[in-house]
Amino acid sequence: MTIETLFGKEEVTNKPRTIKFRQIKAVYETLTVKEEITNYLKTGNRFTSPSQVFETFRFLMHETKEQFITLHLDGKNRIICMDLVSIGSLNQSIVHPREVFKTACISNAAAIICVHQHPTGDPTPSSEDISITRRLKEAGEIMGIKVLDHIIVGDGEYLSFVERGLL
Repeated sequence: MTIETLFGKEEVTNKPRTIKFRQIKAVYETLTVKEEITNYLKTGNRFTSPSQVFETFRFLMHETKEQFITLHLDGKNRIICMDLVSIGSLNQSIVHPREVFKTACISNAAAIICVHQHPTGDPTPSSEDISITRRLKEAGEIMGIKVLDHIIVGDGEYLSFVERGLL
């Protein structure tokens, strides 16, 4: 049998053809932490200052590789999701806006806070830290997901991009 297609006439058999499509589905994973921590990320906690974020994530200084985490927040700055975006090397972590906002969109985040540590203990931002923060802020403005802060955890101290006027 001959049929008319977008590409012209084509001979077909009566045998049905199989067409395969890739379908993407959002999959959420709930992690259960069984430790004797009483205040760690309680449901409904609001972050109102960079020092709160530092106190919650100062444990990152025990890690030997740089880790970049985003906290997804609802409209009242309550954590709805946490995403480990990248685990890097001793002194750098590769972060791309696409990876940051992919999960922020899936979780319906109104805003994000970026957190990473410098295993050296010095929270001074590198030029790459400043550059990626600027790119994330621009991408967030386009997508309607506000970047509230970027906090670098150091050894007993932190640096907040908002407090330093870098964001």
